[in-house]
Amino acid sequence: MNTKYEFTGETKVSLGITLRRIRALVSFGPIEKGEIGGWIADQKNLDVYGNAWVYGNAWVSGDAQVSGNARVSGDAEVSGNAWVYGNAEVSGNARVYGDAEVSGNARVSGNADFFLVGPIGSRKSFLTVHTDATIGVRFTTGCFSSSENEFRKAIQKMHGDNNHAKQYSTAIDLALMVVKNFSKK
Repeated sequence: MNTKYEFTGETKVSLGITLRRIRALVSFGPIEKGEIGGWIADQKNLDVYGNAWVYGNAWVSGDAQVSGNARVSGDAEVSGNAWVYGNAEVSGNARVYGDAEVSGNARVSGNADFFLVGPIGSRKSFLTVHTDATIGVRFTTGCFSSSENEFRKAIQKMHGDNNHAKQYSTAIDLALMVVKNFSKK
């Protein structure tokens, strides 16, 4: 039985799927009791905030969050401490987990199109790399989220040529090989 959310009674139909809006029954994490959440097709799709949608056989579990205008559908799963937000879409058999962040206009589908490595760098955080409809490939770590070129500039400015810069550079090169290879399939 669910003790965190209830349905508000609001519904909408999208692509033939009835989505129902949720409301928090208790305060937890950043969510306050009574706060209106996102739209879900089933209670197994909980931990959805804002205008986010989770439907189909998709799952959101653990401390994972889906927020903003994000969409999770098909057999996709978002778990662990992962966060899908902005206008991002995760679909098909995609799995987003661990400390991964998928954001912006990202589209993660099928069995790939994203790469996670870490902990690396001076903060020992995770680097998530995924395809993005607007910029091609997006790099996200901590509060940074942008293109490869912008990420390389930020690393150079912050770390110069030290060991952390070398870790990030190696991770960028590997991530690009993985993500671009998946994108071509």
